[in-house]
Amino acid sequence: MPAELSEGSERLNVRIWRGNASGGAFQAYDVPVRRSQTVLDLVAWVQQNADPSLSYRYACRVGMCGSCAMMVNGVPRWTCRTHVSKVSDGGTISIGPLRNLPVIKDLATDMDPFFDKWVAAEAVHHPSRSRHEGIVPIDPASPARVEANTGIECINCSICYAACDTVAGNPDFLGPAALNRAWTLFNDARDGDEQAILDAVSGAGGCHNCHSQGSCAVHCPNALNPMKAIAGLKRETTRAYLRGRRRA
Repeated sequence: MPAELSEGSERLNVRIWRGNASGGAFQAYDVPVRRSQTVLDLVAWVQQNADPSLSYRYACRVGMCGSCAMMVNGVPRWTCRTHVSKVSDGGTISIGPLRNLPVIKDLATDMDPFFDKWVAAEAVHHPSRSRHEGIVPIDPASPARVEANTGIECINCSICYAACDTVAGNPDFLGPAALNRAWTLFNDARDGDEQAILDAVSGAGGCHNCHSQGSCAVHCPNALNPMKAIAGLKRETTRAYLRGRRRA
């Protein structure tokens, strides 16, 4: 633990964004340093000891749900898994709501636009059989299944969405998470409508809007690579377009 963050030293200067959809500003709090302290611990201390009106979102505290995602010193992170000692800048930490999402209040953002884009990307399962039919057998070693497996650990935390500069510049862009999920389903033998997926992701705001900057892959806490999934969608939508031209 760095000297300026040793337990019993002067308090940490924690700057937390306070406000709503109409605007806001950072407010400073002096928070005592504790051993093995996370950024989420800082936020909880402020809410419990300094200002009970502070709004934020969390659930599991162990890196499973992703609901505690916030901007920490300008970088999107899971605050429950981010230790103060790793991100403190001279004894100061700034905490804000996730970028690219509407703010409800303080650190709590409205996730509806994020999930609406999952639907828009057809990133939802399209049944190929009824409940009365047997499950489609899956070969775990098949190339498609191997490719699908690379993206299934997404927990919808929206870290990649907040990190994406394309989303920041183009609100219609479907975003890395929705496109990653669309690619996963495209490669899933149990999904019954791959054409619907290709149609959805090739339109306005679709995969071809991605500039391949890679922020999604850099910041994903689960080490997923949505940029690679988006490249796959670009490849398959282009192939579908060229097949259509040849048939014409």
